[in-house]
Amino acid sequence: MQFQEIREKILIIDFGSQVTKLIARRVRDLGVFSEIINPNNLKKIKNFDNVKGIILSGGPSTVTKSNFQTIPKNIFEKKIPILGICYGLQLIAKLFGGKIKSSKKKREFGRAFIFKKKQSNLMKNFFSKKNSVWMSHEDAVVKLPKNFKVIAFTKSSKLTAIENSKNKIYGVQFHPEVTHTDNGNQIFKNFLFLICKVKQKWNIASQKNRLIKEVREIVQKDKVICALSGGVDSSVVALLINKAIKKNLICIMVDTGLMRKDEFKYTYKIFKNRYNLNVKLVNASKIFYSNLKNISNPEKKRKIIGNLFIKIFERESKKIRNVKYLAQGTLYPDIIESRSSTGGKSVKIKSHHNVGGLPKKMNLKLVEPLKEFFKDEVRILGKSLGLSNEICYRHPFPGPGLAIRIVGNITLEKIQILQDADYIFINELNKNNLYNKIWQAYAALLPIKTVGVMGDSRTYEYVCLLRAVTSEDGMTADYFHFTKDFLDNISNKIVNNVKGINRVVYDISSKPPSTIELE
Repeated sequence: MQFQEIREKILIIDFGSQVTKLIARRVRDLGVFSEIINPNNLKKIKNFDNVKGIILSGGPSTVTKSNFQTIPKNIFEKKIPILGICYGLQLIAKLFGGKIKSSKKKREFGRAFIFKKKQSNLMKNFFSKKNSVWMSHEDAVVKLPKNFKVIAFTKSSKLTAIENSKNKIYGVQFHPEVTHTDNGNQIFKNFLFLICKVKQKWNIASQKNRLIKEVREIVQKDKVICALSGGVDSSVVALLINKAIKKNLICIMVDTGLMRKDEFKYTYKIFKNRYNLNVKLVNASKIFYSNLKNISNPEKKRKIIGNLFIKIFERESKKIRNVKYLAQGTLYPDIIESRSSTGGKSVKIKSHHNVGGLPKKMNLKLVEPLKEFFKDEVRILGKSLGLSNEICYRHPFPGPGLAIRIVGNITLEKIQILQDADYIFINELNKNNLYNKIWQAYAALLPIKTVGVMGDSRTYEYVCLLRAVTSEDGMTADYFHFTKDFLDNISNKIVNNVKGINRVVYDISSKPPSTIELE
C-alpha cells in the first residue's frame, strides 16, 4: 500500500542504517510526509515534482573502497535540497571531489561535542553553550569538496558539518535523528521549513479514510482473515479492515499458550462484545508446545512460531470460502530489524515474528496497512478508529510471546511460573501509576537456577529478570529508573508468591547496545 495521495514529501534514501526509520519518524513528527527508498530504485522514479527534499541516510558501507553504494549524480542537478547524514555526508563529499579517510585511531562512536564555525540555515537555533551530538563512524571527511564550506566541527573531526548553500546541499557527520543528539530535531526543522520550504500536511488521524479506501480497493469482495492477538497493532488492523469490508473479515485468535496470564480470554471478550468483530478461536497450545520442545535457539523459536502461525491460518482459511488475504500488523520497526525494507544493506539483527517466519510460498496474499507506520502513529490511528485506551496504550508484546522471554528450553512449568511473575509485575506498575510512563515492561525467566533460603530450607529455583524501558519508537531505549522501594517491593512479592523463583534481577541495559527483548 503506497501513499499515493500525498503530493509533497521528503525522500529518504536508505543506505542501510539501523536508524533510517528514525529519520522518517522525525520528519513525520514535524507534519511532513516522508518515504524511504533504496538507492537502486531511484531510477524508477520518473517524476520528482512532489519531492521537496532528499535525505541521504547513514549506513555500514564506506566510500573509501572502489565499490560503494551511491546515487546518480544527476540527482543533484534537479535543484532539490539535499541533506546527507553520516555516510550521506561522506558520499556527498566523495561525489564532489572531497577526500575521505578511514581511521581506527580517530574514529568517533558515541557522544561528542560540536562547535559552530559559521552561520548556516541548517543549524539556525541549533547551538547552545555546549552541544552534544551522537557519532558512529570510522570514516571522516578530511578534504572539503569544491564550493563547500565548513559550518561546524568537533575536536576529532574538523569537517563535521558542511554546506553548499547556493545549491542547497548539506551534510552532517553526526546523527540528528537519535535522541542522544541535543536539539537534533532543530536540524530537521531547519532543513524542512527554511531550506526545503515544505508545508505541514501530514496528519496521522486523517489517514484513516485513505487506508480504509485502499483496503477496500485491494480486497474488493474477497474475504480476509486477520491474525488478532489483542495488541495494539493487530487490533488497529482488525478495526481498520472491519470498517472497509465488514462481514468479509474473519479474525482468528490463536491460543498459543504463550500469552500473558488470562490475557487470551480477556481480549476475546472485548473484541466479540465491544467491537462486534467476527472472531474465531483456535486452541493450538499443544501444537506449539510440541514443536518448541527442546528448542533453545531464539531464531529457531521465531521461525517455528512464524511458520506455525501461517500454517494454522492457511488451514483455517480452507474452511472458509473465498479467503484470499491474510492481514498482519507489521510496522516500520518490525521490518528494519529483520532486513532493510527497501533492500538496503542494513545488518540483520534478528528475525521479526511478522516477517521472519513467513515461508517462501504462501497461499494467502498479505494485507499490511500499517507497515509504513511507527508504533505511536498506530496508537493515534487507533484512537481515531475508536480503540479503547486499555488496548491502544498497551505495552508492545512480541508475536512469539513468552517463548522469547523464557531463555532456553520451554516447558509448561516455566510458562506458568513466568505468567505469574509477569502478572504481579504489570499489576504493580498499574497500582503505582507507572505503567503509562514506560514504553515496555515484562518479566523474563533465565535458564539458570540458584540456591536460596526460605525459612530453614534450601531452595534451588529460577532467576526472574525484570525489564522496563522508556522509548519514543522502540528503535532506541533506556531502562526505567525505579525507586529502591519499588524494586524492593516487587522483588519481595514475586519471590513470596511465585513458587519456582527465588531470585529477582533488574536489567539496566539500554538499546543499543542491547535490544528490548532478550531473544
